[in-house]
Amino acid sequence: MKRALLLNTINPKIGGVLIRGKKGTAKSTAVRSLAALLPEIEVISGCQYRCKPGTPQAVCDTCNSKMGAPERRQVRVVDLPVGATEDRLVGSIDIETAIKSGTKAFEPGLIAAAHRGILYIDEVNLLNDHLVDVLLDAAAMGRNYVEREGISISHSADFILIGTMNPEEGDLRPQLIDRFGLAVEVSGELTGDE
Repeated sequence: MKRALLLNTINPKIGGVLIRGKKGTAKSTAVRSLAALLPEIEVISGCQYRCKPGTPQAVCDTCNSKMGAPERRQVRVVDLPVGATEDRLVGSIDIETAIKSGTKAFEPGLIAAAHRGILYIDEVNLLNDHLVDVLLDAAAMGRNYVEREGISISHSADFILIGTMNPEEGDLRPQLIDRFGLAVEVSGELTGDE
């Protein structure tokens, strides 16, 4: 498990990790502690998407219009709750503000928060099928597209996808299994007293 997590942080193009194991095998603890091991990343100051300085093709509209000074931030591990809504995952557009002011008022979702970091799904096998489809689209394209009421916004979506699951609680859709570059099984080691 540790090796699979570290390999993905070294080379995110591996495609993420699926960790399968029974309850109590420290799957979630290992994933959440991963961020502390990673070096800080350089981001454009004030950017809600954590855009990378010096890469004009990979920055958001806000950064293109006013490039802030670079700063260093810790890599994030963003949790995607099993009960999350689509708006919480991809973000939402404030239609009222957009109509009143004529500007795109976008509230970024969890995909934006995970950009240049880790998107973690505990009990990934219990995630809503529609959210799985939306997540797979964003991960495959490297961009998150949000379209509501004739307003369209997109931003980069470059993240390491890590999922954990207890096989006793159900299987994972084949489309999602294929999205993970590595899959590992973990098992608890019993002590003499157990």
